[in-house]
Amino acid sequence: MLSNDEIKAIELKYNELLKSCKPFIQEDKLASIQHAFDYAVKVQKDEISDPGIVHALSIAKIATEEIGLGSKSITATLLHNIMDSGHITQDHIKQEFGKTVAVLVDGYSRLSQMPTDRISLQSEKFRQLFLTLIDDIRVILIKLAHRVYDMRIIDQLPEEKQIRFTNEVVHLYIPIAHRLGLYRVKSELEDLYMKFAHQDIYGSIQEKLNVTRSKRTVFIEEFKKPIEDELMRNKIYFDIKGRPKSIPSIWDKMKRQDVELEQVYDLFAIRIILDSKPENEKAVCWKVYSIVTNIYPPNPKRLRDWISSPKASGYESLHTTVQGPNDKWVEIQIRTRRMDEIAEKGQAAHWRYKGFDHKKDTDIWLAQVRDILEYPEQIKFDDPINIEKKADKIFIYTPDGDLKELPPGSTVLDFAYEVHTRVGDTCNGAKVNNQAMPIRHVLKNGDKVEIITSKTQKPKQDWLKFVKTTKARNKIKRALKEDKFKEAETGNEILRRKLKNWKLQFTDELIGRLVKHYKLSSSIDLYGMIAEERLDLNEIKKFLLKKNEGQSKTKLAEVKRVLEAKEKTSIRKIEPDALVIDDKLDKVNYKLGRCCNPIAGDKVFGFVTIGKGITIHRVNCPNAKRLLENYGYRKIRVTWKATDQSLAYQTTIKVTGQDKMGMLEEITNVISKDLRVNMNSIKVESRDGVFLGFIKIQVNDSKHLDELLHKLSKIKGVNRASRIET
Repeated sequence: MLSNDEIKAIELKYNELLKSCKPFIQEDKLASIQHAFDYAVKVQKDEISDPGIVHALSIAKIATEEIGLGSKSITATLLHNIMDSGHITQDHIKQEFGKTVAVLVDGYSRLSQMPTDRISLQSEKFRQLFLTLIDDIRVILIKLAHRVYDMRIIDQLPEEKQIRFTNEVVHLYIPIAHRLGLYRVKSELEDLYMKFAHQDIYGSIQEKLNVTRSKRTVFIEEFKKPIEDELMRNKIYFDIKGRPKSIPSIWDKMKRQDVELEQVYDLFAIRIILDSKPENEKAVCWKVYSIVTNIYPPNPKRLRDWISSPKASGYESLHTTVQGPNDKWVEIQIRTRRMDEIAEKGQAAHWRYKGFDHKKDTDIWLAQVRDILEYPEQIKFDDPINIEKKADKIFIYTPDGDLKELPPGSTVLDFAYEVHTRVGDTCNGAKVNNQAMPIRHVLKNGDKVEIITSKTQKPKQDWLKFVKTTKARNKIKRALKEDKFKEAETGNEILRRKLKNWKLQFTDELIGRLVKHYKLSSSIDLYGMIAEERLDLNEIKKFLLKKNEGQSKTKLAEVKRVLEAKEKTSIRKIEPDALVIDDKLDKVNYKLGRCCNPIAGDKVFGFVTIGKGITIHRVNCPNAKRLLENYGYRKIRVTWKATDQSLAYQTTIKVTGQDKMGMLEEITNVISKDLRVNMNSIKVESRDGVFLGFIKIQVNDSKHLDELLHKLSKIKGVNRASRIET
């Protein structure tokens, strides 16, 4: 049972709430508030404390008195605790209090469940989620009223709530109050936050301001007096308000300007509000500006004329800074009552001109807020006041409380790839708000998702049909392509082993025949089908052996035909007696390959070129591997004949060493005089005391060349002498 004192305290709080509501809530609307109060007291009779009905009454008073919300919002505020504590369901609220109240209470509950542990790391995403998570803007205003109340009693809360609430206030609620144009709420939250989070700094500034309060009051009165006298003399009707700037504003200036309090440029602000007809507004404002600046010298750099050129928001005012008594700087704001009313009611516009927000939906939010604040009972509250939500993104929580931004319609699989490529590739489902869901499940704004992975899972072609994000689609395509190449590598190895067993050479021509035979688009498809066992290797063997038998029969005839046509070709005969072709063919035309310049004694082979005869290549020629792999059947055995004739073969050598006087002469003497080797050309480069020489020479054979290289390397100052391989 409640004590008499407890009952009196509750009744006092309730009467204070009714007193706040009566100026703008119709009498018949108060019945729903009474019903909500009675209902809340009834279901919480055993826990009447803070939080509880007293807590709800305090928040409701802030919502109506300081934010101006109407009966539906006040009713929802009184009920929010009992739904959170499980005393009542949304359906029950809908039956008892109507659809709108149920929507407001449900929206409040959803915002309360939003994890904010990591809000400082992604505050902009949290604000966007906050503003798109609910359907009625009044939910935001109720939540804002709640946090104002929390900050006012922050010292009475547990440490965990103190940390969480102040963190939310600085990163979420102050910017939202900013965006919604609630200047007074924003200013109070800034002040309460600084008082709690930076107690020493706040106390220090406050103490200094308190010490100078009487002097400041005298200063303001002294400053205002000549202005008031001159305005009255000119029969101008006005109000003058003088005040010091807020402590958070002063501290911000101290940080930005890196100065002490005493050095802050303008601690005082004076607002002159004028009575004027609309057609005379500009003239009277500039007249007052002239009067003020005749009394106190202005700083021309600090003049802001938003009367001649109003801000896009509609804000109109003249701002200047003048030097008052004792050389103190004072900010002056000059405006008419109409201008002041617009500035006060359109506070979000006042903040926006400072660059806070330019998003297209801001004006819609502000219009809705102003309607609620100015005409709380004239809105048809049967229908929720919908926020114009941005439809281009949703926000999804990770298990750690991070937010991921995705387009609407995104699935569990999209989210998995947003977390990490490996998580996406192995995604096997997810827990969405602690409920198991498949990878195709479409996510909703504010969902909390924990991805389930499997080592055996891998990307599939049909995943491309339901993913929404370009990132997921590209990752899936890349994974499928990589998987295809892995399969192709396996198939390639299988085919190579089989061809070796079948005594067949692996060549591009052979693979091309198989691709054409099976009507495939590429060799990758061929290898993949072999790896997946979709092609019978025995069939491949039969096809290739049958083809190869026909080619083997034509090989010798082809070579013979080429050799017989030697008289019709323009092949340059080098030395017909120097080589034996195919062990039995003698005195045939051939040419030495320019790519490797073979000389007598080199290990060589012959290659039959269609229409061009035989070319001799060294076995280590850079082109040899390609020729033998692709056209191995055109290879001919070639050997050098022993001969007493002195034959000459061209080759190129490279010599490097120290660049010193007479070095080139020594090298040419060894080549030309000692070994009587003909030089066709010589090219020498020198850099940083080192020379590099390329010399084309004619030698008898490889032994002759080796002897030359040996002698060159013995020359003092020569680092190395070697043959150019190509």
